[in-house]
Amino acid sequence: MRSNLVFLLLISSSILFSQDVGKMSEDYISENGVQILNDFKELLSIPNVAFDLKNINKNGEHIISELEKRGVETKLLRMVGTPPIVYGYLPVKKAKRTLAFYVHYDGQPVDKTKWTNDPWQPTYYSKAIFEGGEPIDFPSKSSDIDPNNRIYARAAGDDKAPIISILSALDLIKENKLKITSNLVFFFEGQEEAGSRQLREYLEDNKELIDQIDLWMFCDGPVHQSRKPQLVFGVRGVTGMEITVYGPNRPLHSGHYGNWAPVPGQMLSDLISSMKDEKGNIIIDGFYDDVEPLSESEKLALQNVPEIDSQLKSELGVNTTEGSGSYYERLLLPTLTIRGLSSGNTGKLARNVIPATATASIGIRLVKGCDPEKQKDLVEAHIKKQGYHIVREEPDQETRLKYPKIAFITRDSGYPAARTSMDTPVVQSVINRTKEVIGEDLILLPTLGGSLPLYLFTDVLQKPAIIVPIANHDNNQHAADENLRVENLWYGIKLMSALMTIQK
Repeated sequence: MRSNLVFLLLISSSILFSQDVGKMSEDYISENGVQILNDFKELLSIPNVAFDLKNINKNGEHIISELEKRGVETKLLRMVGTPPIVYGYLPVKKAKRTLAFYVHYDGQPVDKTKWTNDPWQPTYYSKAIFEGGEPIDFPSKSSDIDPNNRIYARAAGDDKAPIISILSALDLIKENKLKITSNLVFFFEGQEEAGSRQLREYLEDNKELIDQIDLWMFCDGPVHQSRKPQLVFGVRGVTGMEITVYGPNRPLHSGHYGNWAPVPGQMLSDLISSMKDEKGNIIIDGFYDDVEPLSESEKLALQNVPEIDSQLKSELGVNTTEGSGSYYERLLLPTLTIRGLSSGNTGKLARNVIPATATASIGIRLVKGCDPEKQKDLVEAHIKKQGYHIVREEPDQETRLKYPKIAFITRDSGYPAARTSMDTPVVQSVINRTKEVIGEDLILLPTLGGSLPLYLFTDVLQKPAIIVPIANHDNNQHAADENLRVENLWYGIKLMSALMTIQK
């Protein structure tokens, strides 16, 4: 009888604590919303392209300073000529686990001519520009903040919002005298958008700082398109290649040589179209063979994910979609996408010529089980079946005369997909805690469509890793007019507070 009573008291205490964290988050945001937005504005004002080392270092130093203000032990991990890693550690006595928050503080390069406003001067809007939003002043009092307001700036959605959410969560916890229940590691990268080229080396050189981590949480990417919160347990891998095909060794007059000289643009179009069927399914031999099937838990989770195909068609202005199956069914297969095509000119610059070459840039997204090099091998094998001789450098005259079809291929580097089991105990603790504070609407998604170097953590470090996204799905990440919906920033603060105070 007494044991049952103790159990009920523990359950009641947990529920009350969860409710308190949610209410405390709302109260804290209501009182401090203006300051939080100003802090976010300050961080967004520092340009953060990875190759701009002067400014990327300013970002790192600013974030280090903000962590130190909150009692976090910090280190700026450096390599010559490389964006630094911001490392923070917050130990807790008698903690049973160590949780790591990964965020990247660099952003994509910008073409200012494509932006409505300067990407490094954060602009506050009444709502999304595409919804007719107008620029307004940053609020001076919390009552002026509408959750549907948006902040426009590079990295607003990808990926500085989690940094402000984490800093604000630490403030909230301190102000309300809450107990952080896990050792916390903060690992903020400065070159994710440049391919994380030194990330593996940073991890290997600093093993003593990360060996104790039980779970990596990647604070990147968007919430579900339905605006419901989600946890994601995997990502696609990524690789690709560029293909150039050849016609005559110089551009030719299309009147004199049309119907006689091979046309590279036509050749490349035929080659690309041979890779997919009429519905858009990839028909390269073996391309889908290595896909690792979902577990029963993952299949069950997918059954509870809202259908979004109709919404996305309407939102994106498309009547039909590529391939067979729903959005989520296609998410679980590798992709082959034409990233760009070039041959001659169009519009006012078009000329009556047969260009000498045509080039296609092909992107390949990988799912669990697919090896990046093997997938590229399969594409090349298909190209050979179409009668092409593959070269690794520009063909000389002798090669041109020897082979009827030539393809010059350069292969991108890349990395494999990764996925963590939902049934891992520490992962279950995160799922349960998020549901306690956020609610049962939480979506559990086996994999995200985008790519992150998650394999370094799941396959190399042999640690579970999940994605904890907060940005709005329509945040224009990587594109012009990137933005963050204010409500998503508030959600991030609530979520980070919850994860830092897991009870079980």
